[in-house]
Amino acid sequence: MPSVVLIGTLDTKGEEYAWLRNRLVELGSDVVVIDVGVGEHGDPLLADVSAGRVAEAAGADLRALREAGDRGAAVAAMGEGAAVVLDKLHGDGRVDAVLALGGSGGSSIAARAVRDLPIGLPKLIVSTMAAGDVSPYVGARDVTMMYSVVDIAGINRLSRAILGNAAAAAAGMARASQLAKAVQTAGLPERPLVGASMFGVTTPAVDAARDRLAELGYEVLVFHATGSGGRALEGLAGSGMLAGVLDLTTTELADDLVGGVLSAGPDRLTAAARHGVPQVVAPGALDMVNFGPRDSVPPEFAGRLLYAHNPTVTLMRTTPEEMGELGRRVAAKLRRARGPAALFLPRRGVSALDAPGGAFARPEADAACFEALVEGLRGSAVAVEDLDLHINDPAFGRAMADRLHALITGGAS
Repeated sequence: MPSVVLIGTLDTKGEEYAWLRNRLVELGSDVVVIDVGVGEHGDPLLADVSAGRVAEAAGADLRALREAGDRGAAVAAMGEGAAVVLDKLHGDGRVDAVLALGGSGGSSIAARAVRDLPIGLPKLIVSTMAAGDVSPYVGARDVTMMYSVVDIAGINRLSRAILGNAAAAAAGMARASQLAKAVQTAGLPERPLVGASMFGVTTPAVDAARDRLAELGYEVLVFHATGSGGRALEGLAGSGMLAGVLDLTTTELADDLVGGVLSAGPDRLTAAARHGVPQVVAPGALDMVNFGPRDSVPPEFAGRLLYAHNPTVTLMRTTPEEMGELGRRVAAKLRRARGPAALFLPRRGVSALDAPGGAFARPEADAACFEALVEGLRGSAVAVEDLDLHINDPAFGRAMADRLHALITGGAS
């Protein structure tokens, strides 16, 4: 029987969770209820894991959390404790899906609780916050958010329909998750996973690399380098699921440096290095910084070289100074690699716009980046492949794929 874990504040949402549990049982699910409420009016008979145990799992005391009256600290502690409890349940094979509901506090607790669960394991949060910016709750994980429409305050005609859909979704996903586990444990062969970064202006390169890696027996997961895509790649690189990373498109670092809208944050290009995952890297699309429509470009960039990619995306060419700094940053990150790593330099251009005669063709800017990369990696264990090719030449992507295969299999370092 598939198992659905309910995470909720039973001190304020006991009625709703009791209804959800009964509905899930009717749908053929085993149910584990984790109480993350700190109030004194929770239903101890409903909880399989009490709020006290959750607090203890976080190294806290429930009574002390209540007496302190610090809601923020309590939410943080219960989220951490619920994550520990979930990890134990998952290790025991008792989690096929997770379902939670709540307002901002309950959603925050649930989001922290599911953050470290494997990608692919269903995670559904019904929230009053789901109609706005859900990035604080989803992050770079595969969390599904459902808008509650009405406040979660009792079972009524509308909430019954919405929560019923959530229960049905969780039960269905749990059943599918359980079947997927059965296939995995049956010993069916699975190809090693490789993560790759791509942008529209580097698509031909990644397509060539992906085709070559498929020939070599890998399954390639492609991440669009839009900020969230880079964060997702970093998260997966640190999860132990990837055999290697083909980080051909590091453009998000340019947005982080200059202030574009698609930054993945300063930790981009660090997870594979930190966890010893074999990686091959290229300065793909470092020639551009991303903004929204033309009129959204900050005034301080009015004199810069701009290109309307489409009505909603405006690209700005990076300067030689910015490209030099990006080269230094990439080199510094790669020097810290604990596993095998290689850097590939496409001397004829780093994006579709940077090809000879293209809108962003500025060889002196690219040269500043390449020189900083070579100098920054001098004397390191990172191999540098300097190719007289454009990044989108098929031979460039295939060469990166072949080198990654060699690094994974121990054929090169």
